[in-house]
Amino acid sequence: MPRPTVTPRPTAAQLAYGSCTVICSTLAMLLLSETSSGVGIVIIALAALALGLLVAMTIPMPRSRVVAVNRPATQTAQTQTPQTQPETASATASIAAAASERPVHERAAS
Repeated sequence: MPRPTVTPRPTAAQLAYGSCTVICSTLAMLLLSETSSGVGIVIIALAALALGLLVAMTIPMPRSRVVAVNRPATQTAQTQTPQTQPETASATASIAAAASERPVHERAAS
């Protein structure tokens, strides 16, 4: 028995943009065409629905965070760490070495 495919649900932004597109484009096309026949209104409504669907589907869906199954954990961790860590560690080590080379002369509190 084949596994059912899970279709992603539309987000609130997709529904809002699609609905606004349908309403605005329907009103604009009806006002610009000045049609009064039933066939013309149906064609305009179908065109507006197609345009709204196109707008809703072109809005990017949020990507879910899926961990790669084929990559080892060390490779995943290496790709996510920033490349500036070795520079930061060497800079910290050089500051610590420079501080330890100079003697500290402080007056004792009286």
